[in-house]
Amino acid sequence: MSGIDERLRAFGDLVRQGGVVPAADRASGPLRVGVDLGTANLVVGVVDAAGRPVAGSTRRSTVVRDGIVVDYAGAVRAVREVKAELEARLGQRLLQAATAIPPGIHPGNAKAIGNVIEAADLSLAAVVDEPVAAARVLGVTDGAVVDVGGGTTGISVLRGGEVLASIDEATGGTHMTLVLAGALHLPLPEAEAMKLDPAEARHVFALVRPVVDKMASIVAGVLDDFPEVATVHVVGGACSFDDFAPVLEARLLRRVVKPVEPLLVTPLGIALFGGGRQ
Repeated sequence: MSGIDERLRAFGDLVRQGGVVPAADRASGPLRVGVDLGTANLVVGVVDAAGRPVAGSTRRSTVVRDGIVVDYAGAVRAVREVKAELEARLGQRLLQAATAIPPGIHPGNAKAIGNVIEAADLSLAAVVDEPVAAARVLGVTDGAVVDVGGGTTGISVLRGGEVLASIDEATGGTHMTLVLAGALHLPLPEAEAMKLDPAEARHVFALVRPVVDKMASIVAGVLDDFPEVATVHVVGGACSFDDFAPVLEARLLRRVVKPVEPLLVTPLGIALFGGGRQ
């Protein structure tokens, strides 16, 4: 998986450092854009025609909850702002983008997320399930991909590149924050900051372990119908804890793989669906 991890590390560096790959170092052809409107984060990724990261940006966001747009105007404004930031870095306009949704959400909610992209002056190239986008980055054609987001845990099972099942349940990073706030009697913003602090990771994980056990039970319930699945790939910001994958592996009794930069896997995958009219 070294090539995949290398690509993810490159994308992570671009996002954190506000960098951009020079035009001379990109594959010839149009850029592709992906917009990930998550419960906790908005991430926009840009890749070249070969799918290599070119630029990216992220910001904390509360405009979507469990795949439902709860602040439409705020969502449009945030996407426009990040789009403008990336256009300034790239020195060109971005015209088209893909986006993603948790599996199984109501078609009306999926349409609302697509409408946000179009209202932000981007032509909508595609709307894909989040775990499917992650699978494309990871090169997974057989197995299961679990995307643990801020509000939901989504699972897609693939065989020969075909999606056999795609299911989503409302348990995610936000639930970890709620448990942490309750256990330590903290305001939610303080609990969220503590959850994201690497220095507090071991202490935090011990407190939010019941939420992780719930996530593992959700995944196990889906995979009971697919005993042939030997490997589970887990992505999403809420799985960043070092102990997350071992807990999932112990519950599932299957190999669990967590790539580097788990928060950025799905956003990068969405960009791969981003069309080519830039």
